[in-house]
Amino acid sequence: MPHVLRMIAQRLALGLVTLFVVSIIIFLGTELLPGDFAQQMLGQAATPETVAALRERLGLNDPMLVRYVDWLTDILRGDFGVSLANGQPVADLIGRRLVNTLSLALYAAAISVPLSLALGILAALFRNTLFDRFVNASALTSISFPEFFVAYILIFLFAGAGGMFPSMASLRGDPGLGEYLHRAFLPALTLTLVTTAYMMRMTRAAIINLLASPYIEMARLKGISPMRIILRHALPNALAPIINVIALNLAYLITGVVVVEVVFVYPGLGQLIVDSVTARDMPVVQGVALLFAGAYVLLNLTADVLATLSNPRLMHRR
Repeated sequence: MPHVLRMIAQRLALGLVTLFVVSIIIFLGTELLPGDFAQQMLGQAATPETVAALRERLGLNDPMLVRYVDWLTDILRGDFGVSLANGQPVADLIGRRLVNTLSLALYAAAISVPLSLALGILAALFRNTLFDRFVNASALTSISFPEFFVAYILIFLFAGAGGMFPSMASLRGDPGLGEYLHRAFLPALTLTLVTTAYMMRMTRAAIINLLASPYIEMARLKGISPMRIILRHALPNALAPIINVIALNLAYLITGVVVVEVVFVYPGLGQLIVDSVTARDMPVVQGVALLFAGAYVLLNLTADVLATLSNPRLMHRR
């Protein structure tokens, strides 16, 4: 256990360094965008005096390093600044959309994780059969298609003339659980189709790599059924790579929803960052991007810890 605690401390320190580097990249990326933020806010009809006054009020005339230090200091205090578009605190805007994005990610994960594990186990059990080839071909097909293409295909199939599901995942009117599941089904299904393939293929590969092990051969000689061999003997030893790929895909469900949310007009962080980029609302863009980076680092840390806990050789190193 001390080894695990030391590993967690090292990963946390590395995660903080990573977030610091990412914060520099985010700030520089927004600063290097062409155009004048003040001019964009006031419009082309604004006088030079008005633009200069707004630049002074927003601190845009300060050196870049000073503005970065001020921004990072405010972030460490929990202050993400104020939106330039509507004057609301950025933390409040992110908080409202964060709940929606997490709900969609959990919805997609509740479908994709069990489905990918089941398909991966069955593909390993019936490897080199017609079922295995069909599942692998379907997985490669879904990986090859970009998210927006999958989303539009699903809209055409399920939200066209039949109208089984809405093409726009509006959450107005505070919908209940059943209504939310219905409205958000197509975005969740899009994310499921995109992420299931990776997790299924990793599950299949990890299990097949262990099926040639001596203890698996011994289990076969004892007459244990193939399904029991996979579930009781192969799967527990294949958890480390499976947990890693699941955690990476969960991170994608949170941080990679931008395209899906825009296609379905889903009111989450992805839609918020696109609207903010269009409006040149840089405090919101910086806050959402830093939040995405933090979520990715945290889920990677969780994956490392769970993979270590699932492997006795890593838990009790000599």
